[in-house]
Amino acid sequence: MKKSNFLEGAFIATSAIILTKILGVIYVIPFYSIIGEQGGALYGYSYTIYNFFLSLSTVGFPLAISKLTSEYNTLGMNAEKVRLYKISKIFILIFSLICFLICFIFAPQVANLIIGNIENGNTIEDVSFTIRMVSFALLVIPLLSIMRGYLQGHKYIKEPSLSQVIEQVVRVIVILLGSYLTLKVFHLSLRTTIGVAVFASCAGGIFAYIYLTVIMKKNKDKLLPKEKQTSKIKDKEIIKKIITYSIPFIIISCANQIYNSTDMILMLRTLPNFNYEGKDIETISSVFTTWGPKINSIVVAIANGLIISLIPHIVSLYVKKDNIGVNKLFNRCLKIIIFIIIPLSVFLSINSYSIWTIFYGQNKYGYLIIRCNILLTILDSMYIIVNSLLQSLSKYKVLFITVILGIVINLALDIPMMYLFNSLNTHAFYGAIFATFLGLTTSIIIPIVYLKKKLNFSYTETIKVLPKSLLNLVILIVLDLLISLILPINSTSRFLQIINICILGIILLPVYLKLNKKYLSDILPNKILKILTKLHI
Repeated sequence: MKKSNFLEGAFIATSAIILTKILGVIYVIPFYSIIGEQGGALYGYSYTIYNFFLSLSTVGFPLAISKLTSEYNTLGMNAEKVRLYKISKIFILIFSLICFLICFIFAPQVANLIIGNIENGNTIEDVSFTIRMVSFALLVIPLLSIMRGYLQGHKYIKEPSLSQVIEQVVRVIVILLGSYLTLKVFHLSLRTTIGVAVFASCAGGIFAYIYLTVIMKKNKDKLLPKEKQTSKIKDKEIIKKIITYSIPFIIISCANQIYNSTDMILMLRTLPNFNYEGKDIETISSVFTTWGPKINSIVVAIANGLIISLIPHIVSLYVKKDNIGVNKLFNRCLKIIIFIIIPLSVFLSINSYSIWTIFYGQNKYGYLIIRCNILLTILDSMYIIVNSLLQSLSKYKVLFITVILGIVINLALDIPMMYLFNSLNTHAFYGAIFATFLGLTTSIIIPIVYLKKKLNFSYTETIKVLPKSLLNLVILIVLDLLISLILPINSTSRFLQIINICILGIILLPVYLKLNKKYLSDILPNKILKILTKLHI
């Protein structure tokens, strides 16, 4: 195995995550045709709860393990890192089992909390069954995440990234094959079909776990060396450190899930007040929880890829007291957001009707929701990166304050904003999106200011490129709109919309790369830059 530098590691991790997300997006085309909007809503309900319990069961271990492993490696404490890994596995098994039992036993109560008494839609029994089926993944995925965190802490990015691809491939196969056989061949209920589909997470996790187990055994001397000397740190101290490091992560992880689930639960309870019918509510819910996030995840994957590579490098620099190096890495992340995430989000937003039609066909709410929601991925990415930086620097107090404040703002404004937007004769769900926007913005601005004032972070390097980046973005938007004038952008044909997006991509991508070549050289790996040079871009 080979260690990766920051840009290479970020590129490998991001590529793997994007590949898994692309697989996750592509499969929804046949999956959507099999299960429909009601099935999509049911799928989304169970996964929202699963993601919350997954955050709870991992207790922030993956990132904490990555951070501690990097720290021990930097200090040459091999015996300590081995003990850390073994203790972490025991911890995660206990927590995973507890979360599985809670999720499985109390599924009916959770289902009732989610959907209440929605008429002409999924029942509490339906939601309860799918929650129980997806809960089995809680016995596998957390343990898998520990192994990934340990490898990432050694700056090995390729193997954990490949395990994600394996997990997703198996998951997609089980989802498509299982749902088709269950519903179309054996003619079983929609509830059973979705139950099989959500169980696919467990199946994918098992295969990925087997792969990483083989990798760990092959590289045992490097990863788990036998030391003649015993650990200088007692197990109690290691446990204390794990808990100390993990508690902030679990709070943040759960907070993130609250962000994701708040809109869904409040909308399900509030939209009936605006004369939305049960089927329409579930359609809107399925866009927010299942179909929309599939598209958004491609953008957010870039931020997640950055984090995987960012944390061990920042911890290593921080241990060495190299604050200038940390600042430089953070500015590089900001540039990636400016030159990659923002243009991609804007492109998807402008062409939301085409994108939605390609994947899901016709839906009177779908493209309207993702047109706004896809822009939130810019803030989501910033939120993820800023939080991870504060966690890596152990600045937990400011992290708690900003995250909790953001959640409070979102919770407090969700319902009032829905009423406000409804009074403006537009869709009430725009209010929920706007409330999330205000919450995320608050959770980003405060840490940015804190880093500047308390740690002397400088953003001069990033600010300098903003005017040029905005100008280039405006050029691309205008060009996109002009090209769209001669394309059949309102067509209901999937084939024509694919042609539209391909034409736009072929024209806009080279223009974008030419306009931003100078800045991309600082944020792209050398291998990618060489390829672009050979292509005369």
